Parts: sequence; C-alpha cells; structure tokens
Amino acid sequence: MHNRPLLPSAAFILILITGSASAIDSATLASSSLSPACLAYRVVGVCYWLRCTNFGCKVKTSQKIRHYVPDAVVSVYSNTGANPWREVALMSPVTPTAQGGGDSTVNQSHENTSLKFKNADVIGHPGTLLFSRFASQFGYSCAGAGKPFMPYLLSTSDTLAWRFNVPEMLYPEALIPGRREVGAMASGDLWGAIYPRGGFIQQPDDYKAAAVIAQRAGDVVTRRGQPHLYQPLLGKAHPGYWPAAELLESNASSGQWQRLQPDLSMTCVVFPQSGALPQAEDGAYAWALWRPYSCCKRKGQLFLRSTDWSD
Repeated sequence: MHNRPLLPSAAFILILITGSASAIDSATLASSSLSPACLAYRVVGVCYWLRCTNFGCKVKTSQKIRHYVPDAVVSVYSNTGANPWREVALMSPVTPTAQGGGDSTVNQSHENTSLKFKNADVIGHPGTLLFSRFASQFGYSCAGAGKPFMPYLLSTSDTLAWRFNVPEMLYPEALIPGRREVGAMASGDLWGAIYPRGGFIQQPDDYKAAAVIAQRAGDVVTRRGQPHLYQPLLGKAHPGYWPAAELLESNASSGQWQRLQPDLSMTCVVFPQSGALPQAEDGAYAWALWRPYSCCKRKGQLFLRSTDWSD
C-alpha cells in the first residue's frame, strides 16, 4: 500500500509547484491540538489496585480520568493529489487508477450540482507530543491510538472500494433508506448516508458532502476487517486503560470533529452541526478526529476494578 513508486502526472507536479490556496502545514495542525474545549478533561471515577511488598499487600486507589485525543487528521478534497495538508500530499498522488475528481454537472442553470466525488486521507495527527504535554497540565493523561504521520487510509490506494463502492453497494445499509445516516430526512437536515463508504455522494452543499465523506473514512479506520485497503486506528485495552471504540455518526461519545480547513476552529462538533458552514473554493477540507479515552495511573501490581461516578 505504501511502497509503490510515486508516478505523479504533470498536473500533480504543477499542484506541488504552485501550492494549494488553502494548504495547511504540520506546525499549524500541531498547535490546533491545544484546545481545552475539544480535550474535555474529566475525572470520572476511581481505579483500585493491589500493591504488594515484603510487608504485605494493600489496596491503592487512583483517579480514573477521561478525555478526548486528536488521533488523526482527515483530509477530504476534490482534486486528486491535492491534499490540503501540505507535507503529506505526496502520500496520495494521481495514479493510473485514481485520477479524476470533483463534481458532475447537469448543464442546467436552475439545478444545483449534486453528485460529488471526494478523495479522503486519514493520517496520524502531527501534534501528539505537543498535545501530550498540554493534556498533562490537567493531571494524568491518556495516550491515543494514532501515530504521527501514519497513513491509516489513502483513498487513492483504496480504488475498488472508494471509486466503485465494491462490495458495499450491496450492503443493507446502502440499500435501505434511513440506515446509518448523518442527519435525518424527518428533521429536514439529511446530510448523507454513511454507506456505501466511498467517495461519491449526492449532496449539493460542498461542506456537508465533505463532512459525510470524512465520517465515512473515520467509520472505516475505527473498525477491523472492513473491505477497504487501510490500517485500523484502534488502541488495545489493558489494565487501567480503556481506548476509544468504533466511531458512530452523531454520537459525541464515540468521537468529535475539529475543523481545520478551510478555516480553523478551536471547538469540536458532531455532524450534522448547526451554524454557518464555510465553503472551500477549491473543494478541500480537513478535520481533526478527536476520540475519547479513559485511563488511570498504575498504583500497584494488580488491577482490581474501576468504579465510575455514575455507577
């Protein structure tokens, strides 16, 4: 997936030379992780440990805390090869099987362009070290699953699933309206369906289209055994550590989104969100995917149990 030779086209080389009008760099992304609102640090319970020495055993306690971690940057963009995150654009060049992108047109002035195609890359957030120092100011902090600059999903490498919706076009979630959707038809705010989890979407609003594509990409990488070419973005539970579970749409307890492009927000939301939705002139967007982790400081050799305040 990551070892094939890079064969950029002339158009892609031009993009690299001129740069993207909405390009964002790693330093800006790292500093964006310093968000108390997205962190949402809380003490949620108590952990019990058994500590034994030559003089006997005692039960020790430590605080159980929960907070969000920026695991990855999810870039969603129309022009293949033009990831708005400048330093990683070379990871997803134009290839013989992944070239075009953008919107369809009906050539009718009274109709909006509705069918869109977006590329999506899920890459480990570059601010891990800076974020860890920031979170530690609030007390003990939990590690996330994301590794900086690690590619978890590159849609140009996931051609069959991302461009042809194979095999997900035949899944019940893709065939039955109302299943796994961002927003709802009943509320008049349906942004789009999660399935099939590919790059095509019927949505005239470019921001809403990109947000649904980001949700699809996050849905894939936070599960194992999906019919895509990707690496799972999942932590492994161990005594005193509870990693984030599968991402679910419109569910803040599974993950939240921080907008990075076309403008930077220092708060996190779930889709569908209210308020003004900024439109990117070049069709390029990026969000940080923040996911919730719980942990407690080890105080003994054996973890006994934990108690949440709500228990």
